[in-house]
Amino acid sequence: MEKLKNKFAIITGGAGSIGKTTAQLFLAEGASVLLVDLKEEELKKAAEELGSKAVQYCVADVTQSADVQRYVTQAVDAFGKIDVFFNNAGIEGVVKPIIDYPEEMFDKVMAVNVRGVWLGNKYVLPHMKDGGSIIITSSVAGLLGSPNVSAYITSKHASVGIMRATSVEAAPRKIRVNSIHPSPVDNRMMRSLEEGFSPGHGAEVKEQLELTIPLGRYAEPIDIAKLALFLASDDSQFITGTTQVVDGGMNVQ
Repeated sequence: MEKLKNKFAIITGGAGSIGKTTAQLFLAEGASVLLVDLKEEELKKAAEELGSKAVQYCVADVTQSADVQRYVTQAVDAFGKIDVFFNNAGIEGVVKPIIDYPEEMFDKVMAVNVRGVWLGNKYVLPHMKDGGSIIITSSVAGLLGSPNVSAYITSKHASVGIMRATSVEAAPRKIRVNSIHPSPVDNRMMRSLEEGFSPGHGAEVKEQLELTIPLGRYAEPIDIAKLALFLASDDSQFITGTTQVVDGGMNVQ
């Protein structure tokens, strides 16, 4: 089935594991995709690996208004419309208690994970087709507390606020806005956090974290991609303003 046939999507953080895996799934379901990320080399590699004429990419810093407007303009010029916006770019920051957390790193995390999400919504919405879908990548960290990652926790809670505000404003145009909340995902970001929690003992940290997940494992990027596909497709036409958890049961404990 081509659940996204004739639909056009922007994916920020497009060179990362979740962004690229979601792009692959969107393409398989008939969409055309614009990947957005910070480094051209990584974007070019991702586009080549996807191997589709329906993929384009744009090098952009999501924290900069001019860059956001540029990727939106490229999408509109290429596609004529925007049906799906996977507002996915994010960074983890460092692992330190709040009393030792570097202010400049806090500002950087907030710039990417909050300002970047807000700017994306601001400039995509005027060009989004009525009945479209905006999907924001948050985290279980956007629903729960955890020590030593205060900037990440704060930013992911803030993204829920952006989602809820935007969902109400976009509703008259039947545009749906939802957030996705993964458990730890088996990717580069978690390798960084595992090492931060216990330098030199990342593998042990992973094992301990997996014990907090009732289904017994980290999420894989495809788990998030499948949820993003559902929210992007017409299957979710009456779902908006929600926090969609994909965490193997981690949030219920």
